[in-house]
Amino acid sequence: MTVAYPRKFQNALGARDVLKQVVRDREIHLITLNRYRYSEQRSCKDLTEVIEQLNGKSPELIKDLSHHIADEARHAMWLTDLLVDIGSSVATPPGGSYVKEFERLLDSELHDADKDLDDYLISTLAAINVTEKRGCEYFSAHIYALKQAPQTEENIQIRETIEKILPEEAGHVRWGNRWLAQLAAKNPENRHKVEQAKQRYSAIEQAAFESGMDITLGAELRRVSNLLDVANTMSIWERSQYLMERLPQTLLAPELQFTRIEAAQKAWQRDPQAFVEKFVPMFINGIKGVEKKDKQKTV
Repeated sequence: MTVAYPRKFQNALGARDVLKQVVRDREIHLITLNRYRYSEQRSCKDLTEVIEQLNGKSPELIKDLSHHIADEARHAMWLTDLLVDIGSSVATPPGGSYVKEFERLLDSELHDADKDLDDYLISTLAAINVTEKRGCEYFSAHIYALKQAPQTEENIQIRETIEKILPEEAGHVRWGNRWLAQLAAKNPENRHKVEQAKQRYSAIEQAAFESGMDITLGAELRRVSNLLDVANTMSIWERSQYLMERLPQTLLAPELQFTRIEAAQKAWQRDPQAFVEKFVPMFINGIKGVEKKDKQKTV
């Protein structure tokens, strides 16, 4: 079967590139950790809803999901303890929400408990699996970045917390891979559905991931492009309804405008000179434009 891996941000920045910058700025670092906490906490709710929708079907999967919830709750607890101990906020993280955008982009398959059980399991497990892969990628990169950063007491505490979480997240990815492989092995039709689900939810995850990071000029059009990538994984008769339901909010993106204003205000308050020299060029030219400019300076 095809193995789907998370793609780089705008095909330019990998997880290590991002986390290298994150750990240098304590405020952004703490916001990132709080986003981890929020995602782990929210996944307990989402997985519980899956169990409720199964309503007794597939007892072995329900058993596995209950263990999965226990793991995610423990991760949220560790991250909450960490953030409180180092004096950071545990409120809902600011800015665009990866979790909410992922849910907005989902098709109706994940919300139909009365459909064919195998179809429901394939779509549900593919969606869970792709988000777990992104989590593993970023936890691993975060640990690497922290090992390169100054070995302060706080950085060591953060690294040790993430190091406890990563092995269990990797276990969740292997668990999802096994379930999807078992479903695909039942018959050729299931195998085709698993491949389709991997493509669809990989596209959805990438779109949600980029929407939470991209606030630069033209982000709305890039979101539309990502939405079209998702729609292209669907049959022709499914695409029109999917696009009609999601295109207006994707193009207008009111939360994006709010995030831009909030980010600009914070950048100005922290360092007016950096706001002019870095934030404004990044907003106008995008991530790639700033990278190119930085490289030219070093030549």
